[in-house]
Order: sequence, then structure tokens, then C-alpha cells
Amino acid sequence: MSTAAILSDPFGSSSHPGHGAAFLVLLAFLVSFLFIRTSARMIRAQVSWWPGNVETSGGLHLHHLVWGISLLILAGFLGFAMRPEAPWFQIAAIAFGIGIGLTLDEFALWVRLDDVYWSEQGRVSLDAVVLVAAFMGLVVLGTRPFGLDDTGSITVTAITVAQAFVFAALSFLKGRIFLGALSVLIPGLGLWGTIRLAKPHSPWARRFYDEQKLERARRRYPPDRFGIRFRDGFFNLIGGRPSEPDPPA
Repeated sequence: MSTAAILSDPFGSSSHPGHGAAFLVLLAFLVSFLFIRTSARMIRAQVSWWPGNVETSGGLHLHHLVWGISLLILAGFLGFAMRPEAPWFQIAAIAFGIGIGLTLDEFALWVRLDDVYWSEQGRVSLDAVVLVAAFMGLVVLGTRPFGLDDTGSITVTAITVAQAFVFAALSFLKGRIFLGALSVLIPGLGLWGTIRLAKPHSPWARRFYDEQKLERARRRYPPDRFGIRFRDGFFNLIGGRPSEPDPPA
């Protein structure tokens, strides 16, 4: 399906309902993420008229991660079990997208099992949101994962998928997160991420680099590098600034 056809019929009502559902999931995901992140920033700023956090009568704070997972379970199960027709199919897609937005906004909590929402470690949630949004956007526009088409043999498909996963995993280990994610959709980027110098704080650099090569990586990726400053500025804009670390005792 061409990009022009998708843009002219984004909901997939006439020709390709799968792409229409993907568009709705992406749209609901982005809107829900922006809403919940704005809500969190208003709570942080102690805006008096904003409702605030959800707490039980016993004082238990319910993270929006809980509501996101609940929506994912409900929408996913009903979508598979009932295979609903329009408009319920589209409603399930929207609910699923909302669940993704609420859940990924607290992605750092999955990883650390700690409330690091406003800390520097919490920035991994914004990384996850950007990568998932980019992946969804490319699929919605018609890019096929792994560069596959419907005419390839099973052997070719298996080899292509395997090499894409290997290159993506190596890119992730080297700290080349964006290249690793895009390599699932654009073959070749994973190889580029694999042969590039690893970032100094990546698992690959910590495990395999000696001090000389680590110093080379630090020079290649200094904290004031334009890409890092751009990333921090963009994340400050959409996600708010992280809290200042506590001073050492």
C-alpha cells in the first residue's frame, strides 16, 4: 500500500483495515502520551486546579502504568477473541494505543522497578516513546519490517530476520539505540551501527573495551556533543527537565 493511499484513507475503511488500525494505534498512543506527560508536569508544578495523582483510600498511589496495562490487556483480548467489525474494531485500536502511551511513559519503572520518573534514569522512558513512535510511523507509511515482501521463500525470510535481529542486538549493546531500532525496518542500518565505535557507557564498551579504547569513545561522544545537547533539549521540551541529583554527603 502506497504512502499516498494511506494518507488519503488513514482509517483504512475502504481498502486496507490493517493500516487504518495501525494509524489509529499510533495516533492514540501519541495523544495519550502527550496528555499524561502534561498531566505529570502539572502535578509536579503543583497546579492547584489540576486533579492530581490517583490514590486509594489507604494511600496507595496508582501509577498510570496500571491503567495502561489494563487497557492493553482488555483491548488486545477483545480484539483477538471477538474480531469485531467497525466501529468496534477502531475503538479497540484506539484503546490499545492509549494503553501503549500510558505504559511507555513509565517504561523506566519497568526496567528499574523504582519510581525514577523525574530522574536522569527516567529519560529512558522518552527514548522508548521516540523509538516506538518512529517504528510505528514507518510501518504506517508502508515500510515493511526487515525489508521483506510477500514473495520471499521461508529460508530467505528466516535468514533476513535472523541477521536483522543480530545486527539490531549488537547496535543496542553498543548504545546505538536509534540505529538498532531503525535497522528492523531499513536493512543495512544495523550493520552500520554494529561496526561503529560503541558509546562509552554502553554494555559493549564496558565489557570489551580497554582503557585506551574507552578514552577514544569518550572523546567521540563528549557530554557537550551536538546530538546529545539536541536530545536533551528535545526531551526537556516534551518531557520536562529531570530533577537535580542530591548533593553528595
